[in-house]
Amino acid sequence: MRWRQSKRGAKKELKTSLPSYSIAPFTQRFKAFVVDSFMLLMPILYIVFYLIYGSREGFAAHMLQGWLLILIPYGALTLLFLKRNAQTPGYKAYDLVLIDLSGKQKLSLLQLLARYLFMLLTAFTIIGLFLPLLRKDNLALYDILSQTAPIPK
Repeated sequence: MRWRQSKRGAKKELKTSLPSYSIAPFTQRFKAFVVDSFMLLMPILYIVFYLIYGSREGFAAHMLQGWLLILIPYGALTLLFLKRNAQTPGYKAYDLVLIDLSGKQKLSLLQLLARYLFMLLTAFTIIGLFLPLLRKDNLALYDILSQTAPIPK
């Protein structure tokens, strides 16, 4: 009888010792993504389309190189914002902050880079885009793989 009671007590201690976070709703994260797209991605798109290639047709002729010229600066800006204060402009507009689920205070640069690369891979899959709507904790595939989560500030 004692063994069962001590086992139950250990389970209760384990459950209470884990931090519980309320993950930001999908709608807020989507709105933050739209803000980031207009504030960070659109200027980069404009520069690449019209200043580097001269037109959309020039971009279409060198599409792979063009997408690299778009995604690398966008990733660098996103990583810079997230490393500095765990918020992009969109996250700041909706009072969201990115945290590490493993319990560390600051997100590492390697973890943020992995999150961005997983986000790019997730964008190419349909299930990856709708996974936060199917999960109870609202985590996206790239959040699960990089052990990060956006929470309300």
